[in-house]
Amino acid sequence: MNFTFHSQTDPGRARENNEDSVAFEESARLAILADGMGGYNAGEIASGMATAFIKSEMGRWLSEVGRNAEIREVRRALEICVDNANLSIFSAANSNPNYSGMGTTLVVGVFQKGTLLLGHIGDSRCYRLRGQHFQQITKDHSLLQEQVDSGLLTIEEAANAPNRNLVTRALGVEDAVMLEVGEFPVQPNDLYLMCTDGLTDMVDDAEIANILEGTLSLEQKADRLVRVANEHGGRDNISVLLAQADASPEKRGLMSRLLGK
Repeated sequence: MNFTFHSQTDPGRARENNEDSVAFEESARLAILADGMGGYNAGEIASGMATAFIKSEMGRWLSEVGRNAEIREVRRALEICVDNANLSIFSAANSNPNYSGMGTTLVVGVFQKGTLLLGHIGDSRCYRLRGQHFQQITKDHSLLQEQVDSGLLTIEEAANAPNRNLVTRALGVEDAVMLEVGEFPVQPNDLYLMCTDGLTDMVDDAEIANILEGTLSLEQKADRLVRVANEHGGRDNISVLLAQADASPEKRGLMSRLLGK
């Protein structure tokens, strides 16, 4: 399968700066999204460091190893890369008083051999649209999610609860962090959405699904998601990253075709 990517980020209507960061490397089938936190623009620093570091290091590893690596090898490489990114942000936060306590959420995905290897930290999310079925495939690392899991709140109550954005896990806040990693089989025409809570706090899942199910291009879908979030208030930065699995076979290089590979 081929994969097409498109991303968009917007500061929203309530904030002057944008602490979100998104990046992708189409040739490596690598997608990264982060939502920073911290004072004095430190959130921008943390999220930018996360996406730049992982795109550079993981992208280089994927380019060198190619698509022959087994999923377990990719998983280990991803875990090491995120650990190193965490230490880099943590060190920067401890060496500059202006950046003290900064951190970021993270969603990172690698499409490899018909599988999405998906890692996340915090409450930024990844969804999958398969046919007419729209599903969140990450679970938030947040106080609110823990309250739902323990039965203290229903999903409906959680939708309107205060302190929705208190995360229980973030990249760069401590010298070690646990990356939650999942493996998801990819089918032709799957559409994956990574997003920050600036989208999901403003737009419910049903409306997001309705936009993604349409016949618009990826760019138009991303633009529509951001526009609707702003129309609903835009209380936070809004970032989306779309990845579309194409049913058509991969384009092979001239040498591969000549060699019959």
